[in-house]
Amino acid sequence: MTVNKPLADEKAVPRTRRAAWLAAGAVSLAMALSACGGSTPAKTTKDGFAQAAQTDGAVTVWVDATRLAAAKQYQALHPEVKMDIVSYDGDANGSNYLQTKVQLFNRTGKGWPDVVFSSQNNEVTWAVDAGFAAPLDKGLVPADTLGQFAKGANDVCTVDGTVYCLRNDLSQAVLWYNAPLMKQFGYTVPKTWEEYQALGEKVATEHPGYLVGDGGDSFTPEIYLWASKCGANHITGPKAVSVNTSGPECTKMAQLMDTLIKNKSMSTSGVFSTDFAKNEVGKVLLMPGPAWFGGAVFKDTLKTPEKTIGVAPMPQWRGDSAPATGNVGGGTWLVSQHSTHLKAATDFLKWVTTDNAYQGEKAPGFPAYAPAADSWLKAQETSGYYTGDLSALKDASSQVWPGWGSGQFSQEAVWAATVKPGMTQGQTIVSLLPAWQDSIVKHAESLGYKVSQ
Repeated sequence: MTVNKPLADEKAVPRTRRAAWLAAGAVSLAMALSACGGSTPAKTTKDGFAQAAQTDGAVTVWVDATRLAAAKQYQALHPEVKMDIVSYDGDANGSNYLQTKVQLFNRTGKGWPDVVFSSQNNEVTWAVDAGFAAPLDKGLVPADTLGQFAKGANDVCTVDGTVYCLRNDLSQAVLWYNAPLMKQFGYTVPKTWEEYQALGEKVATEHPGYLVGDGGDSFTPEIYLWASKCGANHITGPKAVSVNTSGPECTKMAQLMDTLIKNKSMSTSGVFSTDFAKNEVGKVLLMPGPAWFGGAVFKDTLKTPEKTIGVAPMPQWRGDSAPATGNVGGGTWLVSQHSTHLKAATDFLKWVTTDNAYQGEKAPGFPAYAPAADSWLKAQETSGYYTGDLSALKDASSQVWPGWGSGQFSQEAVWAATVKPGMTQGQTIVSLLPAWQDSIVKHAESLGYKVSQ
């Protein structure tokens, strides 16, 4: 809308006629202002939140490189849907890119994506308070759909009893192993951590150069320390966390890793590093890791031949009767409260998290949606790539230890900044545990967490 002011040298107008013009102008201005008010249309409260006026424009979907294929597949199957697919880092390693951009969009009042994927499971810890994440269980997603996700899968998405995101995959950790090599060397897949360490020591002596694990990634603590029930990251409330890296569950696992790192049966390169892909092909005997390691690490990175890789349960400490494992990522999908394309956004959300066309047949990881997970397992078993059955993956999906939470701070970022540099310099993980605890505490407190130690 444009309002023109009279020029300074305009001729004088008789008072009565000028008054009439002003009155008419006032009416026109009021009508124009009413029309221009359309720039901020009234919101409608529905499905548990105040919804923006809906339009027919393209639905904007943010995905990481891995989920790009899912968005493209949806577009191919639904050509009538207008889509703007944007690739970003997916908040990998706790980059906080999404949160930073949402803060900017909140200030400018525009730019929010309609749907977004995050590789982190802690986005709702800020996205709800920021007014970004829309509630999903108030009408957007049917209750019968939500009820078919794996037990506890959407706990990381739930705030005060309301579900604000949907879990993509579970990423439970298992023990991957090279079946032909194990048979060739005469080894048995370890069932306890004590057996695992003993095997690592044996491998270092009998078959130097071969590996039983890797400790070089930022998500290393989520594989080993989480599975060991280390109390470094127990989220006890919305803004409360218990941090204790000095307990025996932490020190035992740190000592195990230090032993195997020292004898070189455990790598510190990181499974996605150039060094690992170049030097460790055919050298991985065992590898604790999440469900997606089968495809992402063994098939794609190491090019391991078919009928080679098997899956076993994660080892447990001797005498521990409650099996536990860790979780590495999995990711979540969120819909924006600001979306002006809610129907298209929620249709895509439901498809990408539940439909067999992607989750059951194409997804690289173990689906959080139980019916799709059953289809996914069958597809993996009939693919001809793996050896043996994959039941350990399904069993592990219900064994993720609940004592390790998803706080607003990223454990991956803390580990990468605190422990990884020390390991690179030759320091032991045991010696770095106090520094790790101190760093976790400082990160948590800086975000307003009440910390108990």
